[in-house]
Amino acid sequence: MTRAGRSGSHRSKKKRLTLALAPVAALAVAVPLMANAGAATPSEVDADCKSDSDRLENCEFVPVQHNSNNFGPNQRVSKPDLNCGSEDKQSKSFAVSSKVQRVVQLENGSVVAGGAKLANSVFEVGIQFNTQEINIKRDDAESSFSFGIKGTMKPDHIAFFMWSQKRTDVSGHLKATYKEEQDGQKVFFSPSKGSTAVHVFYPQLLKNGTPNGEIWLRNVKCGTPEADKILKDAGILDAKSEDSIRAESEENIRTEPGFGEGGENVIDEKFPLSVIPAL
Repeated sequence: MTRAGRSGSHRSKKKRLTLALAPVAALAVAVPLMANAGAATPSEVDADCKSDSDRLENCEFVPVQHNSNNFGPNQRVSKPDLNCGSEDKQSKSFAVSSKVQRVVQLENGSVVAGGAKLANSVFEVGIQFNTQEINIKRDDAESSFSFGIKGTMKPDHIAFFMWSQKRTDVSGHLKATYKEEQDGQKVFFSPSKGSTAVHVFYPQLLKNGTPNGEIWLRNVKCGTPEADKILKDAGILDAKSEDSIRAESEENIRTEPGFGEGGENVIDEKFPLSVIPAL
């Protein structure tokens, strides 16, 4: 009888010991879960690199791949001039102006200037893409050009000059090194290590300083939806006129299609880059 009582008492102590340890184990599991919440997210990395946050030791752009034959947006670089209703062609001097600039584009498509740390890294990365024929514009200062050039407006057409800069597209990701550890580490990436979602577009300059790209004269047939929309965008058509209302109703009309892509109502004539004065 005495042994049975002692045995029962021993089992009871084991149960109490197990119950006492259970909350400690649960707490140990919760600690790393809470620590994870302190890790830097990709959006925080973007924001800290953009603002040159004091929390950062460094912010770097890490290149993964590049395309040296990338063209920028097709831009209208002169005001449209009208030769509508005329049966004769007309020679016209156009005032052309544009600018080129290095651009850093994040995963969400937003463009950022970036803090000093990121700017320095982007500059250093650009050095490796210079060639004997082409200089890569590595800083974010604007290089502009402005000049007059003659072109021929066709009968019953509007005309203007178009430009598309040639640039080197280097894609990769951001690497942020923090001064203090977060979740046991200092290095975080945006959007992720090895990603090619962040793009740096480096304008290409010829050795004489002229921006590399394509420039062409575009003639658009008057009275067509393409012409009406261009004139309205340029402020030449009254916003309340029937023509502009008709232009607004047209769908899938690109104001800036590429060279030779304007359709049957558009005639493009390419000009050599030598028409652009050296910068």
